[in-house]
Amino acid sequence: MISIPEAQDIVLEHTRPLGAVSVGLAGALGRVLAEEVHAPDSLPPFPASIKDGYAVIAGDGEGEYPVIGESRAGHMDELPVTLGTVAYITTGAPVPPGADAVIQVEDTQALPPGEGEQKRVRICKAAKPGQDIRPVGSDIMQGDTVLTKGDLVGVAEVGILATVGATQLRVFATPKVAVLSTGDEVVDPSTRPLGPGQIRDANRSMLLAAAAKAGCESVDLGVARDTEGHLEGCLQAAIAQGVDVLITSGGVSMGDRDLIKPLLQRQGTVHFGRVRMKPGKPLTFATLDLQEQGGRQMLVFGLPGNPVSSFVCFHLVVLPALRKMAGWAVPGLRRVAARLTADLRLDPERPEYHRCTLQWGPEPPPNTPLAASPPASASASSAAASGPGLAACEWWAVSTGNQISSRLLSARSANALLEIPCASGVLKAGEVVSALLIDDLGGMPVPPGGGPVTPGF
Repeated sequence: MISIPEAQDIVLEHTRPLGAVSVGLAGALGRVLAEEVHAPDSLPPFPASIKDGYAVIAGDGEGEYPVIGESRAGHMDELPVTLGTVAYITTGAPVPPGADAVIQVEDTQALPPGEGEQKRVRICKAAKPGQDIRPVGSDIMQGDTVLTKGDLVGVAEVGILATVGATQLRVFATPKVAVLSTGDEVVDPSTRPLGPGQIRDANRSMLLAAAAKAGCESVDLGVARDTEGHLEGCLQAAIAQGVDVLITSGGVSMGDRDLIKPLLQRQGTVHFGRVRMKPGKPLTFATLDLQEQGGRQMLVFGLPGNPVSSFVCFHLVVLPALRKMAGWAVPGLRRVAARLTADLRLDPERPEYHRCTLQWGPEPPPNTPLAASPPASASASSAAASGPGLAACEWWAVSTGNQISSRLLSARSANALLEIPCASGVLKAGEVVSALLIDDLGGMPVPPGGGPVTPGF
């Protein structure tokens, strides 16, 4: 057996980024840029006011002045500001020629109209040159690189792209992923009641959802029966549909009807078929070189049939490959350090990837063994990291309970996998462990009552 880090290296070594495609701005979210994006013009393209107020000549100082015009966003009177005059201006509007500062409304006082109903204003506070003016290009200069090749487009990046008028983009293609369940006992989730020996197919729905969450186009291949002919037909269907990745669940263990590995050995190259991990030992990875389709490559991941094993193997091995294909420069899972809230027994034979829920706070979450009395080491390190007036906080790892590989409830609310080493004995509550992030931490549990996760933050 090989280790998970070795398996990840092998998979990524045989994974190629897909080519670039063109998408509109509306389709850019979650994609990786395949080329740099440059600003065609400066932002702002003119000196712009930061405040509502009056455009003035700073050297005029305090006093009463006629208002000779106004400048509003999208519109400006043609009259320039000269010595002894001011112009009304709104936030974001272009500063009129001649003016070199803006006085906010709060530092002025409107006066009764003068001769000929001329508007007048009292400037109550002298300005400094450049005050409350955004110079040309102060945000972005013409020609600046605003986003680079390899950047992942998030919500803010969509706004940046719109700002510079980048409405057509070159991004890396996202993989097309097919999902196939196997097993004579596996039936559709809608089946009621279950017949003797039948189980509803959780893996296919879960893996299709995981592929969709990763930004992939997904293809549902249904359930393959435990016969060589049916399995081979499903594999050919995946090839015919031009998928980049095939994910199967079940049929990769040591039974006489575990037919996935022999099929892959006949059709392609199996790079590994057993991994030293808990859960998920029978994890299999193969590549198929499809000469009939221009020599393109298809990756095949044979995941174990137990739902939790499929869940864990997808995140540890499949997801990094999907990310690399989609252009991610660093496709691996991100790590944080977290403290255990309860003792964890070690496995002397295999390292464990323990499902947990990370929570951020000054002390262990309620209803955990450490909640009443955090360990001295945790309190000391937290206190050292705290700032004035802020509660000392850190990550706490709350186990999702019984970790048996058939119990999918152990993945419920899990946002991380604890990397528990292969050893004898017990990891004590309060010890720091490595946690691999598998979900958005924005959805982590909050304290009872729905208040902020950390009091005072």
